[in-house]
Parts: sequence; structure tokens; C-alpha cells
Amino acid sequence: MKTLIGLLLPLLLPFSAEAGGQADFCKTLEHAGGRYIVCSFDPAKSMIRIYDRDHVSGEGYRSFSNLSSALWRQHMFSVFAMNGGMYHSDYSPVGLFVENGVERSPIITGGGWGNFHLLPNGVFYLKGAMAGVLETQAYVSAGLKPDFATQSGPMLVIDGKLHPRFLPDSDSLKRRNGVGVSRDGMVHFAISENTVRFYDFATLFRDVLDAPNALYLDGTISSVDIPAMKRRDSLFPMGPIIAVVDRVPD
Repeated sequence: MKTLIGLLLPLLLPFSAEAGGQADFCKTLEHAGGRYIVCSFDPAKSMIRIYDRDHVSGEGYRSFSNLSSALWRQHMFSVFAMNGGMYHSDYSPVGLFVENGVERSPIITGGGWGNFHLLPNGVFYLKGAMAGVLETQAYVSAGLKPDFATQSGPMLVIDGKLHPRFLPDSDSLKRRNGVGVSRDGMVHFAISENTVRFYDFATLFRDVLDAPNALYLDGTISSVDIPAMKRRDSLFPMGPIIAVVDRVPD
């Protein structure tokens, strides 16, 4: 089945409203000494979804290949996917996770250890034809009922300002990935190809991608799946996965 999917995906990708032969929704950027792949989607035209596990077996997907197999059984395929948040030892989401309007994991508003709790943290959400990123307390105050949502942390950019804990000369360098929504409503997913500091990663979203709010998704394990670029990272297991999907044409 996986072999069949691999053979057919290149034929199916041109049917996607967003996909092109060379992944024209993605571009490579250099910024502040970092190299990035940035993939951008209009949530009004693309089906952006957030996945966690197969609800029949109860098992987490953990990999892009497992998610692709599950999508194929639903007569769908992904044109893009990225690890979509932090997770516990059983690969279940840390913090808020909403799938198809059902809250499967509650929001966390308190402090704790690790990057997730480097407050403020935040939520990436999808509702109807729009997407957004909000700081956690702002999300709670807004009373949103999203179709999909994942909580992570720290926030990279909050209302146009960088996270107050980020240092321009920090020596903490890691591969990182995140998501931001620009002022025109486009969703931008970015992953670094080399190790970068939080500060520089945040300025990519604020200054280059025009995203007044952006959220860190994870580091070190940062992974991306872009079939049109023949790119599928598989070094690390994952928890939540954000994917842009399309239907297999009849």
C-alpha cells in the first residue's frame, strides 16, 4: 500500500488547488544566518487539518507515512505536512488539541517546565475558512470554538512584538519549526534547515512573513513532508501533525 501511494502521489499532486510540480506553495529563504523552507497556504482555499491518531485503532500516527496511509483509506492525500506540537511519552498532545470540532485534550494555562511553558505560549487554530494564532489567555478570552486547534509554546510573535524572553545573542541553537498567520490571512509554515536561535526565528515571521502572531511548534525533531519536493523527514516520531490535504479525484 505504501509503495502504491508513493507511485501515485506525483500523479495526484497536480489536481490539488495549491500544489504545483515544484511545490509552488513553498520557497527557500535565508534570514539572519538561517536557511528556511517556508510553505504558505490560503485557509479559504486549502484543507488544513491537524491530526493525532487513528481513532479506530487508537494508535498515534507518529509518522508521515502512517498518516498518508490513513488518508489514502479515506480517498485523500497530503500535499504538505509538518509536526504540529509537543507531546507526552505516549505521543498524545500536550495542551489543547481539537480535531473536527471535538476537544480531545484540554488547554493548559499554568506554568511548568520546558519550551511549552516558556510563557506566553499559544494556540494555532482553524475555523471555517480562516486560521489564526493567539496567545493562550487571549484564546481563552475569545471563547472560540474551532474546527481544529493545537497548543504549543512559546509564542514567537505576540501582536507584532517578539517574545520577551528571546535574546538576540542567545547561544541556544536548534533546528526549529513554527506557524504564523500574516495580515492577509495566509498561513505560513516555516522550518529551519540549520540550527537557529529563537530570536532570529521569530524575526523571520515578524519582519519577512508579516505575521503579527506566530507560534513555535517544536525543535530538534522538526520535520516536514513535501511530496512535490520529494522530501519526507522520518528521523523522529511525532505527536500532532498539521497537514494540508486534498481529495483523490474520481
